[in-house]
Amino acid sequence: MLFMIGMGLGDENDVTAKGDAAIRSSSLVVLEMYTSILGVNTERLAEKYGKEIVIADREMVESEADKILEPAREGNVAFLVVGDVMAATTHTDLALRALDMGIEVRVIHNASIMNAVASCGLQLYNFGQTITVPFWTDKWQPDSFFEKILHNSRGGLHTLCLLDIKVKEPDFQAMARGKRKFLPPRYMTVRQAAAILLEIGKRRREEGVDTTVTTLSGSTLRVCEPTSLAVAVCRIGMATQLITSGTLEQLARSDCGPPLHSLVLVGETHELEDALLARMAIDAEPGKGPRPAPGDAVGELPPPARATLLEPEDIEVWDIPAAGDPRPGGETSIGAAVVGVPAAAAAATSADAASS
Repeated sequence: MLFMIGMGLGDENDVTAKGDAAIRSSSLVVLEMYTSILGVNTERLAEKYGKEIVIADREMVESEADKILEPAREGNVAFLVVGDVMAATTHTDLALRALDMGIEVRVIHNASIMNAVASCGLQLYNFGQTITVPFWTDKWQPDSFFEKILHNSRGGLHTLCLLDIKVKEPDFQAMARGKRKFLPPRYMTVRQAAAILLEIGKRRREEGVDTTVTTLSGSTLRVCEPTSLAVAVCRIGMATQLITSGTLEQLARSDCGPPLHSLVLVGETHELEDALLARMAIDAEPGKGPRPAPGDAVGELPPPARATLLEPEDIEVWDIPAAGDPRPGGETSIGAAVVGVPAAAAAATSADAASS
């Protein structure tokens, strides 16, 4: 049997009782680590269950799935996913392959960003289509997801933006020298995502697109404009959870700490949502917002996590690949102009990246 088990969003203690029993009954335990990251190291997970934890990358799950499925013909295999199992298409594909091979599949659900985003105070039934904001490069700057944002906004709906993750991306420069090497993992921040969204809005307005929309109820929303309201949802479910609201311009110069980050573009709100958003404002008085998730010790809470508003001169532009670098993951400096980074700082960062 193949158990597909959601791990939740915090640590090894977020696994449900049903999931815990399934893991303990399995002879092979595989942890998928490329669509999200676990809040604790795998050693703690292995120690809890007394089992080796096999780390699965995209290549293993999508191209070498037999390594997972063949053992499930004769015994139990636990396939662990951070969050909920069925939130990613690749996991549905794995389940279909197992069923085609005559392997019984049992899905054990858990919390994911898709439902835990309600922690920001916005009502789940007022969310529209979810989008993913990908890293931009100097040569590849996709923006087709903007149409979904507009569609949601016309309905007065909030938009959950999942932010790009680059894990085990090939280093094409090394490959050109005959070496198999991977780039360090990268996780998009709220600051980067806000800068991209502001740039897309700016470009669309320059093309004559009206980014001020009238909703079905007759109210007005500004889409991907500096004053557009958004919510940073960071490390949800972890002890250092951070939720803070602000304008896109503010979030484009924010420091929200380590990954993982998500971003919500706010649609129409009612007074209860407005009240909670005001308490979570990035420039609100400290201590007025909701507390983060409990720490490791039962009943203990760490100091509330807070985002920091950076001054323009303190904002670093994104890593810029060296001239001619074919890597698809190289990030562009387009965000610098959006958040007002001085040209000299941008040039200096570009030179540093080119020489690295």
